[in-house]
Amino acid sequence: MAKNVSLSVSRGEKLSVKQGAGLTAKGRAKYNAATGSNLKAPAPNPKTEADKSRKASFCARMGAVAAKAKDGERAKAALKRWKC
Repeated sequence: MAKNVSLSVSRGEKLSVKQGAGLTAKGRAKYNAATGSNLKAPAPNPKTEADKSRKASFCARMGAVAAKAKDGERAKAALKRWKC
């Protein structure tokens, strides 16, 4: 992730692999507050052109992560959740 931002499944900031991995709204809010970022919710069914391009970009990036990681279970779960 990033500089000193600790996110946990047990605190409800991340979803478990069974639930599809990724951050919850609480986790995105914590990460954004700590880093000044602007993470958005997943867009598995994009409604706008911006969301369509964001989904394509995410699928391309995360696909490479899932393919190269020794144990890419979280990445594979995230890809499934985004319907890549």
